[in-house]
Amino acid sequence: MKRRALLAITAAALTLAALPAYAQDTLAAIKAAGKIKVAIEFGRPPWGYKDENLKPTGSDYETAALLAKDLGVSLDLVEVTGPNRVPFLISNRADVVISTFSITPERQKVIDFSVPYASAVQYVAAPKSMNIKTKADLEGKRVGVTRGTTGDSVLTKLAVPGLEVVRFDDESTNMTAFASGQVDIVVQEPAVIARVAAQNPAKEIEPKFTIAEFDVGVGMRKNDTALVDFVNGWVKTSLSNGKLDEIYKRFHGVGLSQAILRGKS
Repeated sequence: MKRRALLAITAAALTLAALPAYAQDTLAAIKAAGKIKVAIEFGRPPWGYKDENLKPTGSDYETAALLAKDLGVSLDLVEVTGPNRVPFLISNRADVVISTFSITPERQKVIDFSVPYASAVQYVAAPKSMNIKTKADLEGKRVGVTRGTTGDSVLTKLAVPGLEVVRFDDESTNMTAFASGQVDIVVQEPAVIARVAAQNPAKEIEPKFTIAEFDVGVGMRKNDTALVDFVNGWVKTSLSNGKLDEIYKRFHGVGLSQAILRGKS
């Protein structure tokens, strides 16, 4: 009996030790610490980037700053790349992710998302001389994309013969490879395409067609109920009072879609 009791106690201890980090009350921990750790990519203008003085800026950065202000805590930035957003979140290195984080069924199996605070469109872009109008025209082509993004997922699933998906670890490297001719075609957002086209006028870069459009939300650990409820309420309030729309307009040149402004659950 003693041996059974000992085994039971040991098993219980091991179970408690193995409880995942998301079981904690992150909202209470944030308030107790007086800061919120927000994971953001800074190689994805206009969402997140560094200005000429190397100061963080972008619509995601401003969104994170607004969240911290409304929580009454300081903002602690955690720099990430596309592929490590989920690992940083589930390993407790970040409290939330605000980083053009598209809401997908695959990700929702691992983490929770807020209701959408914005949406993003990705285009296939290439020089004007290339006749590309549909996904079928990517046959036999090399296409650059940022690893682990929605664009990467869409390209990977395309049943196009000879399509070579060339993956880069961040948006800046992806666009540098495109501008320098390492790849002739790229998947990217319109604001970034426009900026790179302006910087490289001789290449006559233009968007060809939309390959993906998706909602983006704040990423949080699975079942962190108090934090999810707070952030959902905060997003809805910040959409209704126009603060998130103002941030989006300032960096993207257009307002949020009516679908986002009306709110999605």
